[in-house]
Amino acid sequence: MNSENHRMFVRDRSAVDTQAWPALDHEQVEWTNRYAEDGPRAARRSTLTERYAAAVPPMIAHLPLTLGDEVAGLVDEASSALVRFDSELGGEIAPFSSLLLRSEAAASSQIEHLTASARQVFTAELGAPGKRNAGEIVSNTRAMRTAIELSDQLTPDTVLAMHRVLMEGDAHHEAGAFRSEAVWIGQNGRSPVGADFVAPTSARVPDLVADVMAFARRLDLPRLAQVAIVHAQFETIHPFTDGNGRTGRALLQAMLRSNELTRNVTVPVSAGLLTDTDGYIAGLTAYRAGDVRPVIRQVAEAAFVAAANARQLVADIQEIRRGWRERVSARRDSGVWHALDVVARQPVLNAAVLAAGMGVEPRNAYPHIQRLVEAGVLVSKNEYRHGILYRNDEVLTALDAFAARAGRRG
Repeated sequence: MNSENHRMFVRDRSAVDTQAWPALDHEQVEWTNRYAEDGPRAARRSTLTERYAAAVPPMIAHLPLTLGDEVAGLVDEASSALVRFDSELGGEIAPFSSLLLRSEAAASSQIEHLTASARQVFTAELGAPGKRNAGEIVSNTRAMRTAIELSDQLTPDTVLAMHRVLMEGDAHHEAGAFRSEAVWIGQNGRSPVGADFVAPTSARVPDLVADVMAFARRLDLPRLAQVAIVHAQFETIHPFTDGNGRTGRALLQAMLRSNELTRNVTVPVSAGLLTDTDGYIAGLTAYRAGDVRPVIRQVAEAAFVAAANARQLVADIQEIRRGWRERVSARRDSGVWHALDVVARQPVLNAAVLAAGMGVEPRNAYPHIQRLVEAGVLVSKNEYRHGILYRNDEVLTALDAFAARAGRRG
């Protein structure tokens, strides 16, 4: 991928504006194929220079948004479903907030073809060696957490912070920095010429991100529709060389929290999007053609699916915890009940993690671990270089079942 040069602005008149929303324009950009200069034949031929069409997204910060009755009604219903699910958990937030956050990160990663079991992900969180995908999902979880922590600061710096956490340690991409080269979607990884979609030139990225984040801060728009449009615009801008999808879906969670559609838990909307990936991509494509309705529908429908799937996960965990109470005998004031709360949200752990979760010294965590092993709640495994790890297979199975219900379709 090279830096862009010699741009010539051209309006794309082929798209139809169906909802008073501007379609993409395009501009012609010259591409010097550096691969044509490599190898022994390079001296016998001239440098290959071609042109490609790069997207020019509209500035949307102050655009009006008009929704038809059908879409507006769907948005209202989906918003209510999110608020209702968030409030239903009430005082039971602690055991579920971290599990739902990780489930959202895993589903968002799965859209990018990054998959790993719940056990692999939790083990990777503890630093044990394992599947590379699990490590990337852990990074995505951290990016989601950063997004939620910064949800009251919807600025370009927020976006950069999410990406920095997501891509930390990646030697091939600069973490927390906008790209300085062309990026595209297509089968030819060497050239954007003929690509299915070429993102805006890098010179346009800072202004476009500032613009979409200004749109994200508006208070005069239907909240879930605003979330969907910000997500679609962000994916169109594609401000980074890698991690755009995962950063964009982390931003989606930040906006749900900022718009107070969620206050306590992360509703795994990416898991909802997974159920119809073809529809998700089609919605983004329609948005770029000037029709905002399909992508808004996709996000709204994903909210319904996510709430239903997450509600099943919560029910599964509650049933598992009831089984624990039947198998563990202890006084009501015993610390083992606090230990079980930690296991419910961290089903792979060691003594240090359990101690930190309980707020006690590690030596005081071992008796609780021993009791839970004896009760069959925890099983142990000696991980090379990381000592003994303990896991609860019931919670891990419930999390894998959640992922299976979402699945990747399309």
